[in-house]
Amino acid sequence: MNKIKINEGPELEVTALPAEMKIADNHLSWDLRKMPDGTYHILANGKSYNAILEEIDRAAKTLKLRINGNRYELSIQEPIDQLLKKMGLNIAKSNKVESIKAPMPGLVLKIMVTEGQEIKKGEPVLILEAMKMENVFKAPADAVVKSIKATERTAVEKGQVLIELA
Repeated sequence: MNKIKINEGPELEVTALPAEMKIADNHLSWDLRKMPDGTYHILANGKSYNAILEEIDRAAKTLKLRINGNRYELSIQEPIDQLLKKMGLNIAKSNKVESIKAPMPGLVLKIMVTEGQEIKKGEPVLILEAMKMENVFKAPADAVVKSIKATERTAVEKGQVLIELA
């Protein structure tokens, strides 16, 4: 049984089957369809809902969606996550990103951060030109820039550390 937290509310125990769902001892019959435009249509207990999946973070097991214009953030705990939590372990924290590396050889065009700067997930940190294209690197998580290993207008190799994070 999974546990789901919606918008920092209480944890709810959820069991999902193809045509029904049990949420905290309440049974819900539902039907979910993906529409051609990428949105979703949900029929739940005779009511109709339109949903847009805005963001999914598989590592953190969270997703952000809009249902009939209202925004929801869901945090999911599978049984293994619940067991690890009881044991005092946290997989999400152990998967912390410590550096940003070049995925391919290229030329560093611009560095948009400074050492010691606090950065937020998704914030642009560096532009790398590779294969005649500009690639904007974004912060993989909230972090502090520990050190900058690259300099503007210099070539880098695949796998080279560009920025170290703390």
